Amino acid sequence: MDVYGQTVVILGLGRQGTALAQYMAARGARVRVSDLRTEDQLSEALATLDSFPIEYTFGQHPLALLHDTEALYLSGGVPADISLVLEARQRGISVSNDSQVFLESAPCPVVGITGSAGKTTTTALVGKMGELSTRYRKVWVGGNIGNPLLSDMGNVESDDLAAMELSSFQLEIMTASPQVAGILNISPNHLDRHGTMEEYVAVKARILDSQQSDDRAVLGWDDPAVRTIRDHVVSDCWGFSAVDNPSFENGCYLAGDTIVMRANKEHEIVGPKSEINLPGRHNLLNVLAACALAGAAGIEVSAMRKAIGEFIGIPHRLEFVRERLGVRWINDSIATAPERTVAAIKSFSDPIILLLGGRDKNLPWVELASLVSCRVKRVILFGEAAELIEASLVDPRDQYASSDADVAGTAPAGGRTHTEDKGPGVKSVSEGSTVGETASPGPYSPTISMAEDLKEAVQLAADFAQEGDLVLLSPGCTSFDEFRNFAARGDLFRELVGGLP
Repeated sequence: MDVYGQTVVILGLGRQGTALAQYMAARGARVRVSDLRTEDQLSEALATLDSFPIEYTFGQHPLALLHDTEALYLSGGVPADISLVLEARQRGISVSNDSQVFLESAPCPVVGITGSAGKTTTTALVGKMGELSTRYRKVWVGGNIGNPLLSDMGNVESDDLAAMELSSFQLEIMTASPQVAGILNISPNHLDRHGTMEEYVAVKARILDSQQSDDRAVLGWDDPAVRTIRDHVVSDCWGFSAVDNPSFENGCYLAGDTIVMRANKEHEIVGPKSEINLPGRHNLLNVLAACALAGAAGIEVSAMRKAIGEFIGIPHRLEFVRERLGVRWINDSIATAPERTVAAIKSFSDPIILLLGGRDKNLPWVELASLVSCRVKRVILFGEAAELIEASLVDPRDQYASSDADVAGTAPAGGRTHTEDKGPGVKSVSEGSTVGETASPGPYSPTISMAEDLKEAVQLAADFAQEGDLVLLSPGCTSFDEFRNFAARGDLFRELVGGLP
């Protein structure tokens, strides 16, 4: 991609914007960067770019940025419908992002992975499988996970493989597709950004739209929304499923307790599911997805099995932090939607003290409320969305409007619960409380406590927890009301838990 002499504008100086600025400036582009934050707030990123001749605008995105501009690039957190972006399109200025630039310029094949949940775990596991394979010189893992792959471009060679996580924020403006494109699942997420489920599904499907006939698509065949996208596939369609599904010729499935790969009409055993180190059915599906994606990328089955046995997960995703006084503490800060919290709760059988909160994404809480009623001992709410979540948990018109197969018929009898103030920062449901008990999980009418912030939530959990309990930070919300990102939230949780006497 030749950008020498071009004038380009980059909106947002997060990880992706910083990588873009470095890449463009190093290749001779005239770079303008604009961020709504102040210069002081961006000091770390600015120090990284200090050696490049970059023009900066802070606190606004003025239209003057577009003067003589040939391309506009967006960081992931910048909405595509703000006035400057709309004006750029009106003027015929191309709009792109770091992921598209990498896909257009990478000399090696790329496995791109998207989905509402599980994409980070799946991407990391595909990377691990590639590292253990003899097929590729080196595997690069990045995109929406960790380091933007554009930062590694100068070191990528043709016999390498890139495993790229792609979010809906990136896909909504992209017109390029990876050679292997996977859609894991689609459930309500980021509706505060995309507006409707229909639009959100369409954005996810964009990962397939620019594939060629000799590329490969991998679909989560157990997910109804993903199945509707089959018509978008113009390439070789693979799949993964918890059962042997004849709807796809190639892919990965579970036969009893055995993981099996099917490719070119040959069935090959990967290994027993007992070798998976990650808890929960959702992680079983993530492993099946990783195998299908790896198979589509030509990675041998022996590398898949070895990777599965060695892979212990990623930070902030059902991460074990500590056991204290017989209580296990789990960091699931990456759970930024209620649907992810549902998966986390289903991964454990212990009595759960659940930490929920942050900034809401205009997503439904009904399924989580129903599950909480029978699988959670106490809920501790914190952050901007605390009162909204509380209303969803205690109002039976919302709480039992729908049911999950695991919880049907378990709603506590007796109608609406009510809350009482129990001192500063604490509010508890008075009916059916299990505080003071060490009962096995569910059905509960869980106690609800309110905390000012994550620090207080951790202290309350420590005060309430009894031997045999599990404290689970799985917030169901973004972190942006209090933290830079979910990793910063998870890091503080680790620090706070580690500091408990």
